[in-house]
Amino acid sequence: MSESPRAKRIHAVKFALLVSVVCCLLITGASTGLSPLQQANKRLDRQKNILKAAGIITPDGTPSRIQIQALFQEKIETVAVDDAGNFMDPSQGQGLSLYLYREKKILKAYVIPIESRGLWGKIKGYIAFERDGKTVAGFTVYSHSETPGLGGEIEKAWFQKNFIGKKIYNAQNEFVSVSIAKGGIAALPETEQAHSVDGISGATLTGRYLTQGLKENLKQYESVSVKLRQAYQKKTVGNDMTTPPIKETN
Repeated sequence: MSESPRAKRIHAVKFALLVSVVCCLLITGASTGLSPLQQANKRLDRQKNILKAAGIITPDGTPSRIQIQALFQEKIETVAVDDAGNFMDPSQGQGLSLYLYREKKILKAYVIPIESRGLWGKIKGYIAFERDGKTVAGFTVYSHSETPGLGGEIEKAWFQKNFIGKKIYNAQNEFVSVSIAKGGIAALPETEQAHSVDGISGATLTGRYLTQGLKENLKQYESVSVKLRQAYQKKTVGNDMTTPPIKETN
């Protein structure tokens, strides 16, 4: 005896529901299974960007996973600081993350994480400073939602290289951060060129938001930057500077 049209429809609905449930379970299982790998890849990408910002690898370098992990473990110390710029014991709380680049225990640069508003979403990256605490050693972006070919150029090596050597203090020793110019810096007064970088054509808003974000983030870290700056100034030229003992955080 053949099934009625109503029974056929019920069976079809049941089959569709069963397929949907199976697919959902497979997707959930795959997502859960891949989660550790995804987190590991994100961590590796952040490590690579920290190394690039510190100048340990070039902005357009493509080191292997093993090279990135080895360099990060050898040269980078992850620490935390409080709002007053004091190095914290991890047990005291989370604090502000800071990355110290050392060679034979000597501080060469320090790296600050950056999170800024963008045109379409958050811009995340790192900016590094030389031991003097005033000169940019490098800048990277590892996450953004800016328009490809326009604001998306912030992730390109040509744009990031422009930050190297820029100053976050003016001639009057006042904090001014680093600004992304509207156009080229050649049109700016000479007094502003030392702490400005060329803008991206057609991406004025991205440059404006990133300028604001850089200033806000660097202000947060100004207390520890002052301490490192003072420690550097106390040393005579030619002597290496070391920071106080610091416990590493996760």
